[in-house]
Amino acid sequence: MSFKLELIFRDRVGIVADISSLIAEHEFNIVSMEVQRKDDKAYVYVKTENGTHASRKEEIFEILGRISDLIEIRFIETLPQEDRENRFRVVLDNISDGVISIGRDGKITTINKVAKDVLNCQGNQLVGRSIETLNLPDYSILRCLEGKTYTNVKKNLITKTGRYQYFATGRPIWDSSGRIIGAVEIAKDMQEIKSLAKSISEPTRISFSDIIGQHPTITAAISFAQKIASTDSIVLIRGASGTGKELFARAIHTESGRKGPFVPINCAAFPEQLLESELFGYVGGAFTGGRKEGKPGLFEIAKDGTVFLDEIAEMPLSAQAKILRLIHDKRVRRIGGIEEVPVNTRIITATNRNLEQLVEAKLFRQDLYYRINVLPIHIPPLAERIEDIPILVEHFLFQLASKLGKKVQSITKEALNKLCLHSWPGNVRELKNVVERAAILSDGDKIDVDCILFSYEIGKNMKGGLNQAHHKGTRSRSLKTALAEYEKTIILETLEKSSSIRKAAQALGISHTALLNKIKKYQIEMATK
Repeated sequence: MSFKLELIFRDRVGIVADISSLIAEHEFNIVSMEVQRKDDKAYVYVKTENGTHASRKEEIFEILGRISDLIEIRFIETLPQEDRENRFRVVLDNISDGVISIGRDGKITTINKVAKDVLNCQGNQLVGRSIETLNLPDYSILRCLEGKTYTNVKKNLITKTGRYQYFATGRPIWDSSGRIIGAVEIAKDMQEIKSLAKSISEPTRISFSDIIGQHPTITAAISFAQKIASTDSIVLIRGASGTGKELFARAIHTESGRKGPFVPINCAAFPEQLLESELFGYVGGAFTGGRKEGKPGLFEIAKDGTVFLDEIAEMPLSAQAKILRLIHDKRVRRIGGIEEVPVNTRIITATNRNLEQLVEAKLFRQDLYYRINVLPIHIPPLAERIEDIPILVEHFLFQLASKLGKKVQSITKEALNKLCLHSWPGNVRELKNVVERAAILSDGDKIDVDCILFSYEIGKNMKGGLNQAHHKGTRSRSLKTALAEYEKTIILETLEKSSSIRKAAQALGISHTALLNKIKKYQIEMATK
C-alpha cells in the first residue's frame, strides 16, 4: 500500500536523514522524495509503500510525527514532480510535431501523442522499450548518444495506416555536469511545412491577424467578421476610402475555408459597357472585339470561392438587376447566351457611399440593398482610432524594411505626434503612403518630424523647388522622371480624397479611362479600397 505525503518542517540540517531512517526502521520503502526550501521552512514530499502488510494513515502519522521540528503533515493526491510531469505531458501532446526521447541505454523515455498516432500505438506501451524495436526508417537518434546531431533530415515512414513523410532533427540531452544522459528526435510533418510555406509565399492569403489595431471599434469589427466568416451569407463592408475594406474581405474569405479563389472587382474601375461582360462573361460572337471562344465571367471563375464587389454603389442599375437575379437564382447566364450556369460563390460587397441616400435618390436598387445588407460590417475611420497610429506605423516600417532588405527604422516622438494630430482623410492608406514616403526620405535609422510630409506640404515643396533636406541625391534626376513622380503623387492624393475612381478622374480633369491607364502605368495599389 502506498501513501503520498507533504511534511512541513522548520528548516534544519538532517531532515532527510531522519525521515529515511525512521521509514526504513518500520519496513517502509521510499519510492520518491523531493525537498523544497522556502523562507525558513522545508517542504518534504514523500511517496512511501509497504508491501508486507496494510498500513493505516494513523500509523503513518504516528511514525513521522516523532521527527523533531515537524510543523504539519498531510496526505496529498499528487506530488509536485507528478504535477510537473502532467503539465509537461499536456504541452507535449498538444504540439504538432512528433517527439521521441531515449535514455542513455537507448530505451524510450518519452513519446508524445503525435508520434504514437503515427506509429499506431497508444498508452504507455512504448515507454521502456528499446528504440530499435520500433519500425523506424533508421535509428540516427542513437548516434546522438555519442554527441552527434542532425537537422531537418528528410525521412519516410511506412506503416499500416500509410506513408508518413517528415523532417527529423536530433539532439543529445546533457545534464548539468555536461554528461550525455539521453537524446531526443523531433519530427516535422512535411505536408504541414509545405502548407505553411505556401501560406507565407501567397501574399493574397490574408488572415485577420494581418488587420492591425487595438482600438475597441476595430477589434469589434474584427470579432464580428470572424463570427460570420464561416457562413455563406452576403456581407456588406462599409467604411470610408482607405480604411481597409478589401483586407477585411480577404480575411473573411481565408477564414471561411472555401476552396475556390478570392476574385475582387472594382465596380468603378470598368466602363459601364464592360462591367457586365467581366461579371457574367459572354459567348463567342456576342459582340465585336470579343474572343471567338467567348469568356467566362468572374462568378464562374470564382467557383466555390468568393467574389468581392468593391464600390458596389458605383454599379450601373442594369448590372444591379442582374446581380439581384444571380443572388436569387444562384445561376449566371453569359451575355449573348441562353444556358444558365449554376454558381456556388459567396458574395462580399463594399462601399464608402451612403446607400440609404442612394436608394432614396433611386440611384441604387432598393431590393438589391436589402439583399446585400444582411451582415453589415462598419470599419471605423483612422480619425476615430488615433491610438492605433503607433502600432500601424511600426507595422508599415517593418513591411518596408522586409521588402527593401534593410534595417527596420524607428520614428521619433515628435514625428509620431505630428502623425497623431493629422485628420487623415485618406485613412490607413494615406498613413501607409506618408510613412513609406518618410522612410525613403530619411537617411538615418530614425525618422524625424521633417520627413513627415502631407499632401499640402508636398505641393508647397514642389512650388518652391525641391527641398534640399528631403531630396538629397535627386538633383541628377531627369525632368521626365521628376514630373512622373509628381504626377503619381498628385494621383495618389486625389484618390485618397475621392470616393471613387470616377470622382477622382473628374477632380483631375481627365477621363475615367485616362486615369485607369495612369493607375496601371504607375502600378498604384488599389487593394485596400
